[in-house]
Amino acid sequence: MPGWFDTKEVDAFVDSLVAELAGRLPPATAGQLAGKKAFERLTRDFGATFRRIDAFARAQPLNVYKKAHFANRVRWGLREAGYPPDFVATMTQELLVHLTVPAPKRGKG
Repeated sequence: MPGWFDTKEVDAFVDSLVAELAGRLPPATAGQLAGKKAFERLTRDFGATFRRIDAFARAQPLNVYKKAHFANRVRWGLREAGYPPDFVATMTQELLVHLTVPAPKRGKG
């Protein structure tokens, strides 16, 4: 129970994700993206980010509180970086999905 509310690792991880996102897609550019094709492009471009989240979720099983904290920190980090509200909502949801349902470990064949 002592580590149940300890979010230091989650905070550091989310901060690195937001910084990576801002480096790959500046907030001014994100406002110009719209529609399904734009989101597909983002998903493709951020495949490495999603894989990082999958690895983090496997290495650090998170409780309900930490998952909620992750989503809230992502949301506020993206807002503070200047991303448009629609982009913030969509990206927060996608990142949380990857955290909640991590990719399965690769088998030996």
